[in-house]
Amino acid sequence: MESLAATLRTEHGVAVEVRACDLSDRDARAVLVDELAGRRISILCNNAGIATFGAVAELDPAYERAQVELNAVAVHDLTLAVLPQMVERKSGAILMVGSAAGNMPIPHNATYAATKAFVNTFSESLRGELKGTGVHITLLAPGPVRTEEPDPAEASIVDKLVPDFLWISSAHTAKVSLDALAANRMRIVPGVISKAMSAAGQFAPRSVSAPIAGAFYRKLGSD
Repeated sequence: MESLAATLRTEHGVAVEVRACDLSDRDARAVLVDELAGRRISILCNNAGIATFGAVAELDPAYERAQVELNAVAVHDLTLAVLPQMVERKSGAILMVGSAAGNMPIPHNATYAATKAFVNTFSESLRGELKGTGVHITLLAPGPVRTEEPDPAEASIVDKLVPDFLWISSAHTAKVSLDALAANRMRIVPGVISKAMSAAGQFAPRSVSAPIAGAFYRKLGSD
């Protein structure tokens, strides 16, 4: 994080502060929440998240709870920390990073899908409350996003199962997300997989989409 901060300062001439925080830890998160509530925050990007694959009954309960804390509760806490000041100023923006996985039930990805369903719905519900306030809320619901090319020797099961042409870059995702946030769009869905999952979540019967998605995610949990 400090290395990235140094790069941003050098290349863009901006001030960058780093706060290392385990957002899945309520006590650690509370310190950051209090700081944000006391500062003028113009844009919040709720991006942190983790995922697990496999049958919930066979996964580590502590890690599943941490996933709920990070993916859902932390998003709620951080949003509530900055939202009142934005509404008062009639200015501000929040980018919620949900997921195409939050559009449907996904066996073997149950906790992640459920937490992202919370983010998706929370984001779009807030838009209704904030209409006319000057505060922008945009939901980013991507499919697989790649930050760098994986080493074939260390490629994960996800890298092996998802073809290269279906991945989107983090740079492209960031650009279209910020453009959508500036335009106050409700939702931005970059990538072929995310668009397909969004359509399936809206139009396909869940009795059909859930087994199909579950069959794919079962393979991810077998790694």
